[in-house]
Amino acid sequence: MLQAALEISPQATQNSYADYWDTRVSTFEVLVPHRQLTVTATSIVDVRPTPRPETSVAWEELAARIPVSGDLTECLMQTDATAPDAEMRALAEEILNRGGGVGETALAVCRAVGEAMEYRRGVTGVTSTARDAWPVRSGVCQDIAHIALGVLRAAGIPARYVSGYLLPDPDAPIGQPIVGESHAWIEWFDGQWCGYDPTNLLEIGELHVYVGHGRDYSDVAPLRGVYAGPSSSGMFVSVELTRLE
Repeated sequence: MLQAALEISPQATQNSYADYWDTRVSTFEVLVPHRQLTVTATSIVDVRPTPRPETSVAWEELAARIPVSGDLTECLMQTDATAPDAEMRALAEEILNRGGGVGETALAVCRAVGEAMEYRRGVTGVTSTARDAWPVRSGVCQDIAHIALGVLRAAGIPARYVSGYLLPDPDAPIGQPIVGESHAWIEWFDGQWCGYDPTNLLEIGELHVYVGHGRDYSDVAPLRGVYAGPSSSGMFVSVELTRLE
C-alpha cells in the first residue's frame, strides 16, 4: 500500500487500527440526519507476483508446526461458512490419497473445486455457506473460496480467506479507469503463505489487489455497520481500477 484515503459524506470523525488479523480498519459514526451515506476509499498499491517456495514443507513438519502456532491452528479450524459436507470431506480424502506433497495437494484441491463450480450470481447470498453452494455446484467467488477452504482444512492444510479486488482486463490502457469488482481467493500454508484464485483458476499476480485476510468472509467484510432509522433503500457498491504503469 503506497497511499490510502477514505472520504465520508456526511463528514465524520475517523479512527483507524489494525485488527486481530493485522488488517487496517477505519471506523466512523454519523450522528447528523442524512438521506444518503457515501463512503469512498481510494488507494494506490504496488502489485506483483508472489513466487511459490522452491520446496514444499513435509507433512510431518507441518503437523509439528500447527500446535505451536496460533495462526496455523486457527486457519485449520473450520467455521460455519467453511464447514464441509460429506462430499467435500470425500474430495479431500481422494486428493490426499494421491500421495502428493502439501503444495501439490493444496493446488489440486483448489483446481478441483474451481473446475467443479460454475460462477453464477443470485444463487447464493452473503450469508450462504460452503454447504449451501457445493451441492448446487454454483455461486460467486466468496462461495468458491469458502468451499476451497473447507476442503483444504479437511485435508489438514491451514488455509485462510483473502479479500481484495480483481482487475478484469489485463490489457487495460494505462491511466484509464475501468469497472472492476471485489474478489476473494485463498492462501494455504506451505512453509509460507501461498495464494491461488480458485474462481478463475489463476495464480495470484498483478491482477489481484490484496486487502486483508481472515478465517472466512466475516473476518474481512469490506464494510460493516449498524444503522438506526427509517427503512433504507439498500447499499450500492461500485469499483474502479486504474493501471498507473
